[in-house]
Order: sequence, then C-alpha cells, then structure tokens
Amino acid sequence: MKIAFLGTGRMGTELARKLLADHDVTVWNRSAERAQPLVDEGAVLAESAADAVAGADIVVSCLFGPDVVREVITGAGLIPDGVPWLDATTVGLADAREFAAAVPSYVATPVVGTLGPARAGKLGVYVGSPDEGLRTRAADVVAVWADPARLRPVDTAEKATAGKLLANLALAVSAQGLREALTLGAAAGLDGSATLDMLDSTGLAFIANMKRPFVEGERESSPGDFTVDAIAKDARLMLDAVAGSERFGELYEQGAVDADAFDANMPAVRAALGSLDAAQETGRGDRDFSTIFVDSAE
Repeated sequence: MKIAFLGTGRMGTELARKLLADHDVTVWNRSAERAQPLVDEGAVLAESAADAVAGADIVVSCLFGPDVVREVITGAGLIPDGVPWLDATTVGLADAREFAAAVPSYVATPVVGTLGPARAGKLGVYVGSPDEGLRTRAADVVAVWADPARLRPVDTAEKATAGKLLANLALAVSAQGLREALTLGAAAGLDGSATLDMLDSTGLAFIANMKRPFVEGERESSPGDFTVDAIAKDARLMLDAVAGSERFGELYEQGAVDADAFDANMPAVRAALGSLDAAQETGRGDRDFSTIFVDSAE
C-alpha cells in the first residue's frame, strides 16, 4: 500500500521503519531532518503534510499530543474522504471523541511500550473504532509493531485512548513510587542496587527492572526511552480526562464534592506530575523520565 506517515519523532520513526519492508511509505515531519534516517532507508520525504497524504491508501500519525493533531490534521481538513486514518498519538478522551466525530475514518491506534519493544515489534497496541472493517484493516497495518498477544481491538476510539492512558498512569505512578522507594532505601543506608533487589517480587518490580540500568549508571538519562516532556503531557491528559468527565461534573454541580476535593482528584498522578514538573523546570524535559530519581536538579 501507499502509506503516509506523519510525525517521525522517537516513536514515530520506529513505527514507520516497520512499514518500509512491505509498503511504499511517504514521511513528513515538521523538522524535516528528523525524517532523514527513514529517507535513507527508502522512505520518500514530503515537503508538507498535504503532499504526504495525496494519493495515500492509509494515513498514520504519531504526533506530540492532541494540539498538534488539530494543527496538522483536523484543523487543516487533511484526511481525504474514505481514507483510513490510524492515529498513534497519545490524546485525551475528549480529543478521541472529537477526532472520531470530525473524521469518520479515524481509528485510534495508541501504542503501549517504549523504544525497545517498538524495535522488537513487541508493543501493545489498541485499535479503536466502531467500524469493524476499519478495525480489521487497521489491525493488519499495525500488527508489524505489535506483540500479537497485546494487539487489542476495541469498539470506540475513546476506549483505545483510555487503554493507553491507563498504561501510562501505571508507569507514571510507578516511577514516583520508585523514586520514593530509593529515598527510603537511602535512609536505611542502602545503595540503589540493594534497594532494587529488595523491590523484586513487589508491585514495583516491573519499573525497578526497567530502570535498573539508569539507577546503576549503565545508561545515562539522555537520550532515554520515554522523555519527561512526553509522560508529563500524558499525565495532564489523565487529569483533564477526569476533571472533564460527566460523572465528576455532575457530582460537583450537585454539591457532592467541594471545589478542593474536585481539584484534588487523582493524588498519585498529581504527585508524579509534581516530580516531572520539577525536572522540566530544571531543564531536563528531554531526558528519560528516570531523571526524576537518577539526576540531581540542575
């Protein structure tokens, strides 16, 4: 097929690369130099997003958040009628509903995992659309970067988006938990490795094993797998999703929760976001999110 791929950042590049073997891929990125590695491997570089989608059988996007999707795609009326649009961008629940309403061929295809699983073709992928035919077609395309056991079709874009946000909620809260575990371990005279060992078989074992190379100094936080800027953006999407939900809005209007309680929902996510915000404020936004527990404020 002729596939237009919009957005060749860290994850987008890995996803687009998986398509090159079997499809004619045209790539576009706002910073064209970031698409050059894919061009060197056989992709065609488009000068504009409109040029990229012209004549495409399928459009795939992996952009930095819903505002960029609006700027590049929906606000510009970019998707040709009837052409499936597979969006791997992490967006909010309301954003997914908006994009699905604006473009009937919209399929939410957010991925769960970082660069290592992307390169190995072992990502989790949600495929969300009420149109069974679209879901099937989209699933066939994204299967090249998905772990078959983690390829999950769902019947709305909103459900697919919820799956991605839930995954990143677990990641953000676990990262905050690991930060505090390392602090507690240090208070007991344990170095990072000893603390990580003691976390084995606990609820923090997954994040401890994932970030062990950073904690033990085998890897630097720059460049990393998943940046502070990216996960902080996702945490704000989670908070916005809850604050904007009809259920919470109804409780607030009924006086069942006061303003302070309403604003304080999801305290664990807010704690994680506080650590991420601190990293951004000290110029570490483009580092791996492990920077919140491996680097000192600068």
